Amino acid sequence: MSQHLDPNGALGPLAVDLAATALSLARRFAAGATLWCWAPGADQHARHVAVEFVHPVIVGKRALPAVAVTDAVGDAPATLRSLVRAGDVVLVIGTPAAGGVLARVLKRAPSWGATTIWIGAGDRPPTGAADRVIWLDGDASRAPHDGRLVLAYHLLWELTHVCFEHPGLLREELVAEGPVCTTCSDEGRLGEVVTTAATATTATVRTAGGMEEVDTTVVGDVHAGDLVLIHAGSALTVVEELE
Repeated sequence: MSQHLDPNGALGPLAVDLAATALSLARRFAAGATLWCWAPGADQHARHVAVEFVHPVIVGKRALPAVAVTDAVGDAPATLRSLVRAGDVVLVIGTPAAGGVLARVLKRAPSWGATTIWIGAGDRPPTGAADRVIWLDGDASRAPHDGRLVLAYHLLWELTHVCFEHPGLLREELVAEGPVCTTCSDEGRLGEVVTTAATATTATVRTAGGMEEVDTTVVGDVHAGDLVLIHAGSALTVVEELE
């Protein structure tokens, strides 16, 4: 369900999403992450988010590493792929109507080892589209201009610094993510194919843990850019793209 953000009223249920996202972001920053901000078709919002985090406008607040990736760079998804390191955060601003390119970045980011945050309005994206979602009610076409998006990421910035005021919150809890095989204790992991071997039975794949060589016998031919699910050193299936 979408949440309501009223510039003149209380946050309501949206407060939970903002607080959880701020805590996750603060923990990533504390571990050395860079925040990569991208807003397809609305570069001003990507720049605005980045400058909020990198410029300590309040005395005593720390400058946090944040960079705006704009449409001017050409192929923004390819640019992000080359820039994002394991442990970084990719924050996107837009609606599902922004096009498949936004969904493809969010889907690939876990294979780069990145945490994803999606801020938007209108029809809420499906569960699991991003690690953290801050979603607003109302007309999606007006959201980039009526101040709601700006208020949302300003509050995210403020709450992230609140977390830094309580250092005990910055220690991440180690939680096993995803299903784990009871036989070999290996989980299914997402990987993005980088190159394939001439024999077509192995491929170099980028995962959250780095580059790996995986067996592709089960899935057959794969190509650079394909997403695969990896288990016990083998690609078990090719993950379908979102249109």
